[in-house]
Formats: sequence, C-alpha cells, structure tokens
Amino acid sequence: MAKSFQVDVVSPEATVWSGQATFLVARTPEGELGVMADHEALMGALVTGPVIVEDESGQRTTIGVHGGFLQVLNNQVTLITDRAEIAEGGRDDAQAVAERLASQEAADE
Repeated sequence: MAKSFQVDVVSPEATVWSGQATFLVARTPEGELGVMADHEALMGALVTGPVIVEDESGQRTTIGVHGGFLQVLNNQVTLITDRAEIAEGGRDDAQAVAERLASQEAADE
C-alpha cells in the first residue's frame, strides 16, 4: 500500500477538497508536477487547469483550479487558489471548469 499525505485545496470561499492522498498531479508554469508522500519541500505557482488527487482507496478526484500556489511541506500539500471546483467528468471536464472559472474572473473585473 502506498504511503499517504495530507492534501488541502483551499479557495477564499471554502475548502474545496481535504483528505489523505497517495498521489497528486498539478500544473505549474514549468509543466506538470507529480507529488507522492515524502516529496521534497517546495513552493510553486499553479496555472489554470486540472489538479488530480488520488486518495488511499485509489479513487481519483479531479479539480479545476484557476491559478494559485502549491506548497509541499512536511508530508502535506496545500493548494491555495482564488477559484476551484470539483469536476465530475475527469481531466477534460476539469480543464473546462478551470477555463470557465477564468472567464468568470474576467467578467468580474
């Protein structure tokens, strides 16, 4: 069984997802970043797109995020984003959700 770590996906409105995970994939300006337990500490920017979290049971949750930051520290991953939403249809749906969130922000300005 893979070792797990804590993941929190947080927006100003709410905690979008929180729990134990065995794997996480997020997009940064440099490309996709995969995180597993005991990952080296880091902090980085997130770009608009899908974040995939695999929990201890193997279930994958895909979350569309609109930018933000990712921190990995002491076996905990925190994603701070201005807008995020769980996508029901997987990676492609998460990309569409993230783009919709970006469009909403542009309309708010």
